Amino acid sequence: MNLAALNLEKAFDQVTDYWSPAIIGEVNDSYVKIAKLKGEFVWHAHDLEDELFYIVKGELLIHTREGDIHLKKGDLYIIPRGLQHNPFAQNECWVMLLEPKSTAHTGNVVTKGTKSVEEQLSNGKKLS
Repeated sequence: MNLAALNLEKAFDQVTDYWSPAIIGEVNDSYVKIAKLKGEFVWHAHDLEDELFYIVKGELLIHTREGDIHLKKGDLYIIPRGLQHNPFAQNECWVMLLEPKSTAHTGNVVTKGTKSVEEQLSNGKKLS
């Protein structure tokens, strides 16, 4: 049991790569992740999982086939399972994600930027 609190700002200060989530905790059958985002990601969907985005700093535009979702600091949005989406951040954005452990980083698409769960866990272990 870990009784030490994690300071999010300090954790984000240690994140160096964009679009490379770090798993910082677990809640039941879900991972809590943080990531820095900048630029465009990739169109993808998570066929079986919802994905929660909470904007810690900056702004995020999530393109969907149905329209765009504009999120600002303090906003929370849940992408429903199966929804094709492509996140875009004009400037650096800090995001916290809550996702079932089965959620693949780039959903139903594999790219050179796709991060495995092991890589995301490793990223999280580097944060102190």
